[in-house]
Amino acid sequence: MIGLFDWLARPLLRAFDPEDAHSLVIKALRAIPLPSARPDDARLAVRAFGLNFPNPVGLAPGFDKHAEVPDALLRLGFGFAEIGTVTPLPQSGNPRPRVFRLNQDQAVINRLGFNSVGAGIVLPRLAARVGRGGIVGVNVGANKDSADRAADYIRMIEQVAPVASYVTVNISSPNTPGLRELQRASALDDLLARIVETRDRVARNAGPTPVLLKIAPDLSLTDLDDIVGVARLRKIDGMIVGNTTISRPPGLRDTVTAREAGGLSGRPLYPLATRMLAETYVRVEGAFPLIGVGGIDSGEAALAKIRAGADLLQLYSALVFRGLSLVSEIKAALTAELERGGAAKLSDLVGMDAAAVTAENWPA
Repeated sequence: MIGLFDWLARPLLRAFDPEDAHSLVIKALRAIPLPSARPDDARLAVRAFGLNFPNPVGLAPGFDKHAEVPDALLRLGFGFAEIGTVTPLPQSGNPRPRVFRLNQDQAVINRLGFNSVGAGIVLPRLAARVGRGGIVGVNVGANKDSADRAADYIRMIEQVAPVASYVTVNISSPNTPGLRELQRASALDDLLARIVETRDRVARNAGPTPVLLKIAPDLSLTDLDDIVGVARLRKIDGMIVGNTTISRPPGLRDTVTAREAGGLSGRPLYPLATRMLAETYVRVEGAFPLIGVGGIDSGEAALAKIRAGADLLQLYSALVFRGLSLVSEIKAALTAELERGGAAKLSDLVGMDAAAVTAENWPA
């Protein structure tokens, strides 16, 4: 059914503006009754953050921003889905056009700016699915005009923890002015101290809810040292590496569209994001799990992310160019690698190449 959907829909959707095409897909997923996903090979199961993932392939935030179709996404075969980014109050984000396809590069540039219907609409949707099973994380952000962005994150964790499998603190989007300043060591230490205190306080009634930190791929290694040090000190539950990049790799073919402002995702992000993942892995030293994101568009790329240090994976942009069948392709490739290499489970492969990746020349 997924293959048929891809074959029929992808050519049609590519004719639309990216945001209009995205809205059509969301409407289709709401309307079409999807069967449950086939059970995954038990060797693909991952235990991370105190949660049991049936497979490591997750859908990154940005697709289901408003928690409209999380259960449909799980039925498509994803091991987990992350909705959002959700802000405390509704905000429209940046003016359109704000999403651009680089078809020759299989990449996307976006400057959405945390467009969100707000927590008041998203939270009841999440509450309505409690008890259905499946891992659904929530990516939270601060409102653009907030006078106290740290307070926005605290507020979101308090509200979201009872209805989320985990919460991701997104301080790495390049499309909200000044947001990435929260990655600086002094600001981050104060923020994570307050976040962890909130996590532990809310857990008394809501139960444990892992809190993850999502970082940018554009950090210097000195900044990464500081961030990992603070995250370990404050006992965050995990990190996601990484967000979109403000850089533009020199090999981009669509040079005109590449001039658009915003964060770049997709295939060209893969070398930088994978290097930052490996650099993070060697610094974390097993203190907490990592989710690898950025440029995953094949089983080979997914396996390389795991060997670079990822316990779990997320993808989104590649679906625009490869379709939903990419999910089953990645899972099949990971299963084949386990059979070929004799590993009993995926965790046996995590970080095997991290040291070698960090020894390579820095990606252009």
